[in-house]
Amino acid sequence: MPARPLSVPTASSTAVRTAFLTVKDAADYLGLSPHTLYVWRHRRQGPPSFRMGPRGRVMYRVEALDAWVREQEQADSRSNSALNPLNVRPRERSARFTAA
Repeated sequence: MPARPLSVPTASSTAVRTAFLTVKDAADYLGLSPHTLYVWRHRRQGPPSFRMGPRGRVMYRVEALDAWVREQEQADSRSNSALNPLNVRPRERSARFTAA
């Protein structure tokens, strides 16, 4: 039986590869530039990331990216009708602002 070539990904290596993304891959996944992710990381903004391995490579979990995107949607009044200012009933004016 011939040996399996090393370049063919196994199911487990594919799962690991898709569970964690490099900065470039995470940027592609989110439709951003890698520079934006680096700036956000430096400012402690944006999706959660961590360093992995002896070289300290910055990585992102796909699950964390998806959760972060959902949080962004919920924080936006155009996606979350509860935050839409047009859905809030206007407040009554106080007596000091009414005409005499």
